Amino acid sequence: RRPLIGIGTPGRLKDLVQQGVLRLGTTTTLVLDEADRMLDMGFIRDMRFLIKELPTQRQSLFFSATMNREVEGLISEFSHEPVTIAVGRQSTSTHIEQEVIKAGSKEQKFEVLCDLLQRPGYEKVLIFGQTKWAVQRLADNLSKHGISSGAIHGNKTQPQRQKALKAFKNNETRVLVATDVASRGLDIPNVSHVINFDQPNSYDDYVHRIGRTGRAGKQGHALTFVA
Repeated sequence: RRPLIGIGTPGRLKDLVQQGVLRLGTTTTLVLDEADRMLDMGFIRDMRFLIKELPTQRQSLFFSATMNREVEGLISEFSHEPVTIAVGRQSTSTHIEQEVIKAGSKEQKFEVLCDLLQRPGYEKVLIFGQTKWAVQRLADNLSKHGISSGAIHGNKTQPQRQKALKAFKNNETRVLVATDVASRGLDIPNVSHVINFDQPNSYDDYVHRIGRTGRAGKQGHALTFVA
């Protein structure tokens, strides 16, 4: 059908190019969303391959909420006289109220979490955990306590993720528990609270996580458990 726009993951696009199905020689524009992840060590080889297939004369657009020096260096390598447009400087939104919750054991954390989720205003809650197993266990335990919950993580198939996400968006489940796979790129409207049940690995991860609430000018709330 001669499409004007192609959208894909680096590995799949590379596969199509190698099969001769996709030809990039007449491409005029390259767009990388979540550029800091697209140019990290996991994708960099595929991205180098794809960029070599593109014409030298093109427009390249790199989007990301965070950008470290290593990625900025790669962007300079892949572009000519790049211009940076910054909306904020790796900071959290002023629409998000941030709190810290002190808790010791896992049992205490779970008790405090259940208490929070019973309070008024906790209407659509996104909870972040550190591992796939911990996320699934937390979602299961919340459901056992009468709190409708879903989970998305790396062990879920794409249809399973879509089903859990759809139920959360449609208010069929009030709580979605996720690994960092949900902190980027997912459009989840009207999230009232983000709760870091497990602390993120870095400040950048924290920014991406809590950025799921307080969107479109609405007030959001972010809570982080600490020992």
